[in-house]
Amino acid sequence: MSPVKEKTMTDARHYDVFGLLVSFRVLPEEVDGKFTLMEAIVPPGLGAPPNCHAGETETFQVLDGDFLFLIDGKSIAAKAGDTLVVPDGAAHTFRCTGDAPGRLLIVNAPGRMHVDFFRGVGRPMADDSRLPEPQDGPPDMARIMQVAQATGMTLLPPQPEGAR
Repeated sequence: MSPVKEKTMTDARHYDVFGLLVSFRVLPEEVDGKFTLMEAIVPPGLGAPPNCHAGETETFQVLDGDFLFLIDGKSIAAKAGDTLVVPDGAAHTFRCTGDAPGRLLIVNAPGRMHVDFFRGVGRPMADDSRLPEPQDGPPDMARIMQVAQATGMTLLPPQPEGAR
């Protein structure tokens, strides 16, 4: 691996992605394409839509808050200190179940797919000092599906109540 690379600010590092504040802490190009490290601040009741992706393993470390994950059909309640690994290709989703925003550290390996998807569907934020404002109107699902297909992300139908 090459020496530590300086971070450049040519591209935004903070995004509003479905109401979550996603901050790229390490990008694949900074670590020879090995992984992406992100932090997500998740408002109560929000989370990731059900999805799966071939070619990337995903690990979640709960830093703060309470979450409900559904990984390959298994419902898992998670709290600060818990780590969950989503195997390559496994269907998964999560949502913050607490009364306050939760915080996740997320590692994707190799990670390029997630960077491209989040940048494609997200709205750049100036910094990570506050949560995104609620979006006016419904999301542009046609554009989201187009970005998902282009990046190799598969968005799945909503999960049963209690596991969404």
